[in-house]
Amino acid sequence: MTDSLAHPKLRYTPAAVPGASQGPRTLVILGSTGSIGTQAIDLVLRHPDRFQVTGLSAAGGRVALLAEQAHRLRVRTVAVAHEDVVPALREALSSHYQPGEPLPEILAGPDAATELAASPCHTVLNGITGSIGLAPTLAALEAGRALALANKESLIVGGPLVKATAVPGQIVPVDSEHSALFQGLAGGARRDVRKLVVTASGGPFRGRTRQELESVTPEQALAHPTWAMGPVITVNSATLVNKGLEVIEAHLLYDVPFEQIEVVVHPQSYVHSMVEFTDGSTLAQASPPDMRMAIALGIGWPDRVPDAAPAVDWSKAQTWEFAPLDEEAFPSVPLACHVGALGGTAPAVFNAANEECVEAFLAGKLPFNGIVDTVAEVVAEHGTPAPGTTLTVPDVLEAETWARARARELAAAAAAHVTEARV
Repeated sequence: MTDSLAHPKLRYTPAAVPGASQGPRTLVILGSTGSIGTQAIDLVLRHPDRFQVTGLSAAGGRVALLAEQAHRLRVRTVAVAHEDVVPALREALSSHYQPGEPLPEILAGPDAATELAASPCHTVLNGITGSIGLAPTLAALEAGRALALANKESLIVGGPLVKATAVPGQIVPVDSEHSALFQGLAGGARRDVRKLVVTASGGPFRGRTRQELESVTPEQALAHPTWAMGPVITVNSATLVNKGLEVIEAHLLYDVPFEQIEVVVHPQSYVHSMVEFTDGSTLAQASPPDMRMAIALGIGWPDRVPDAAPAVDWSKAQTWEFAPLDEEAFPSVPLACHVGALGGTAPAVFNAANEECVEAFLAGKLPFNGIVDTVAEVVAEHGTPAPGTTLTVPDVLEAETWARARARELAAAAAAHVTEARV
């Protein structure tokens, strides 16, 4: 087993930041108004002696919150993806600053987050949702920054590109499952790792058969029993597509073959993942379901941030369950392993098609089981990448565009078929 991108025993030293002196670790937070970003800012504000945020980026849909964050953190730069929100952002910022007090620099446009990711700092936290996070990930790595990675799509759609750019130890994963694996792998030699065990809550439909899942509604799919997340990732958790993506990510991060990665259902979500070693020992990382634990490790590594999140209360009786995954009811995980093994642009096709199918499901145009079924059809039509093909960013974008268009066509055809059947 070779050194992985996220090697817990390697201490990566980021490129020197011009003019930097000893003091709080400087951070850039991408996706600051989202779930990961807001929780990271909560940690920073509680530990001003440890962290200093120099830049924030957001899509631009929550201008008032972005301006408030910028003011509270006294950042140098704010980036937004949509140029048309700049006047509103400047006005919102002005309301927080005294007359004559300089406002933060504003970067705007589709490349704004990428530019910010390469700016001088110690660590970049990529909390952007979607494959648009790939370019900022590459920019941060190329600039020599430590990368706290919550944007799993960077690895899913651009794994070979990220692997070619990063050096071992430069990436610290922020997903709770990959953070748990990161910590578990520190407990033994890489040659002694037998298996990675990725836990899954099972979502709101744990225990249901495939037939019982046919009538699932969007409202039911959005009611996750453990985690509070955005609509796309919540539906992905219900279909277990999210777990499939995490298996691909674990394979890329830790250089572990797919046949040595197992998904186990754990409804309580206290054990975030496990590492099994060749002597039969299994190391598990446990904590209550709270993303601040993984975020704190991502931005603070190799140090731990005190009281980042609550610990397990061992004074209370509790029971934790583990069960094998029902791959017939939830075929997304084996499909993801197949896609990951194909490599090339196949993972990008898988991810893009799924996003379109989730949107169709939420709009009432596709049944719940139709999400993964349609994704599988798009993946099959895409075919097997040619051996030895070198992946490029344009390749990824072209594959995603095709996959989205084809998924929309198939979803529309399925909706038309249902309408005809009702008539």
